[in-house]
Amino acid sequence: MTRILLISIDFTSKIEDFVAHNGPKMSYTKSPLGSEIFVRSSNIMFEQGVNDLEINVAKWEETICFFNAGSKSSIPYDIFAASFYLITRYEEYLPHVKDIHGRFTAEQSLAYEHNFLEKPVIDIWAYKFLAKLKEKFPEYSYPKRNYEFISTIDVDNAFAFKHKSLLRSTGAFLKDLYKFNFLNIFNRLAVLINIRKDPFNNFEELLKYKNKYNVRTLFFFLIADYTTFDTNVSASKNKFRLLIKSIVDYARVGLHPSYFTMQNSQLLKKEKQRLEEITNIPVKRSRQHYLRFSLPETYQNLIDLEIEEDYSMGYASNVGFRASTCTPFYFYDLDFEIQTPLKVFPFALMDTTLNDYMNLTPKQSLGRIRDLRNEVKDVDGTFITLFHNESLSDYLRWKGWKTLYESMLKIATS
Repeated sequence: MTRILLISIDFTSKIEDFVAHNGPKMSYTKSPLGSEIFVRSSNIMFEQGVNDLEINVAKWEETICFFNAGSKSSIPYDIFAASFYLITRYEEYLPHVKDIHGRFTAEQSLAYEHNFLEKPVIDIWAYKFLAKLKEKFPEYSYPKRNYEFISTIDVDNAFAFKHKSLLRSTGAFLKDLYKFNFLNIFNRLAVLINIRKDPFNNFEELLKYKNKYNVRTLFFFLIADYTTFDTNVSASKNKFRLLIKSIVDYARVGLHPSYFTMQNSQLLKKEKQRLEEITNIPVKRSRQHYLRFSLPETYQNLIDLEIEEDYSMGYASNVGFRASTCTPFYFYDLDFEIQTPLKVFPFALMDTTLNDYMNLTPKQSLGRIRDLRNEVKDVDGTFITLFHNESLSDYLRWKGWKTLYESMLKIATS
């Protein structure tokens, strides 16, 4: 009501106040009170904790829904309970098998099972409910929200070859030599002796695109200590620190918490303080590396550190809407039954998903991007994309992908 339809609301449990109200009104109970819009409520909204629920997904005109509301209800499904189930990530609290990185997988989700992962169904339901409101209360003035686009860039590796330690550079050189990868050896040497530009250093281009298309762009920097999964340049390197400082002058910067921060609050705190020491600005937004987060622990740790925005809500293996919405929302903690101050910004697609998981060509990827953008545009939502500076490199597995980012910006902003 408030974030999708922009309609302010009040609640009352007093029947006399409800009956006396002359404007648009709805009852959310087991039986109607009068001639108002009535939605028969499901039990899930009045329970504590998490239970293993039986979900029966069914067709509702051009979309789908669940939690049947019965014939007396103004709409056939309890969209409030269904939205609550999806947006709180209720199913991620239930027992499930994690992937090799300890993540909840798309294949285990209700959205994947019933083929609505690429539909922002909560926003679709909201607009169907709006149609019912307009039909019942045509004299009321209904506001309209605007479509938005946010481009986010994860910086896992700011540089492919430059500013690495002597040990890492030597090790990589010997590894290439062992594998007879002479092209990599040539490129490495060419970059190190300044004959060629480092292929991952695409930040000037990214900022140029930001200005050209007037796009809100966020950069998330990985500044962790070196591990098997965290391979960025050391945060002690002056060139890397200067790069982060220069980006802060032109765009918003957030933290990219490392692989092992998922359930390690002390490590998360250390990396947050490290980025703040570089930028001299409080860190207010983050996205987990490898999209590794566990509910509610990871989000509780972010809240404890006064992180205000998280951009991790999406799957690595599939494009679409993990929380079934394209509207930023506040994380609801099912452990404590409270709405928290952490605002979650769900993204619709990631470049590595298209390339590595789905094995799509840049041309095929553009088609999927256009489809997802259209889904968001249809409900005036927020279209958020996740790219890496590496994918503009035209190097190794990103050969032929350089132009995709600008093509996506054209589609997203048109």
